[in-house]
Amino acid sequence: MTPKDEASLILAVDIGGTTLAAGAVTPAGEVVLEERVPTQRDGPGRVVDCVVWMMGEVREAASRLGHPIGAIGVGVPGPVDTVGGRIGEHVPHVPELAGRPLARELGERFGVPAFVDNDVNALALAEWTFGAGRGARSLVVLAPGTGFGAGIVLDGRLVRGAAGFGGELGHTPVKFDGPRCWCGGRGCLALYASGRGIAEAAQARVAGHADAPLLRAAGGDPLAIAPPLVFRLAAEGDPTAAAVIDEACQALGAMIGTVVNGLNPEVVVITGGVATSLAALETRILKAAGEYAFPRALATTRVVIVPGDKRLTMRGAAALVLYETGGRGEGSR
Repeated sequence: MTPKDEASLILAVDIGGTTLAAGAVTPAGEVVLEERVPTQRDGPGRVVDCVVWMMGEVREAASRLGHPIGAIGVGVPGPVDTVGGRIGEHVPHVPELAGRPLARELGERFGVPAFVDNDVNALALAEWTFGAGRGARSLVVLAPGTGFGAGIVLDGRLVRGAAGFGGELGHTPVKFDGPRCWCGGRGCLALYASGRGIAEAAQARVAGHADAPLLRAAGGDPLAIAPPLVFRLAAEGDPTAAAVIDEACQALGAMIGTVVNGLNPEVVVITGGVATSLAALETRILKAAGEYAFPRALATTRVVIVPGDKRLTMRGAAALVLYETGGRGEGSR
């Protein structure tokens, strides 16, 4: 049975740094069943076991509704060598996935075709197939979440690169003399515009300042300074928080300029966990992008901010299956 069969559903999984989500998705992109648990619910080294359990729960629930599972799609927070069939070695948020042939493992266990790719590659396919990029030939997804991912579709093809690193725009430099990034690079976009980067930048700025409004709002605990708190205090006029958010907007604008000048896509989608907070700053971000992009190229690019949620990432895993099998969702081009 394939995902093209009318009654068949796609078992879609998103393995995130903080949350695991598994669901049953129709070829039209409708999420009809879902399960969510913390990524480390069962402790270190047990993530794959937890994923398998969730998938079994979803499959059984789908069966009770009279829907077989036709295929499996999985998004993971790291590069994937889809030719060699293995997840790459750099998976900082879920290190136990490194080097695993997860598609083969899950396909053999559940007896249906299984496909695994980087989670933001899958997200880009979701926006292209079902969402803001539907009908476009080219789009780029920028996804600031815990880290900063990106996915690229050009001329109807997902750009994966020679070893699965295509689209790692979160780890391209926006400040050449910036600090070392978690990836080992320097001045990466992720340091300034990801959730972790925003939180760590704010924590560093209030270090040694017990009377800082940010620190007081966090109950005196620097580790309690999270991105939503930084955005809120910036909107309320706190200069320390505002400086962090200004830097995030400028860095994101610089990356939009790089994308627009380098790839000239029809659509740029900004989504992910930080996107909800960024929506109110769209004008500021686009102004920053205008400082770096060719005006004509930017004017012909539609930039859309889409608040992220796990249903969208599960639709991405489903879109990955459709892309790999040549299936057509209702929202496809």
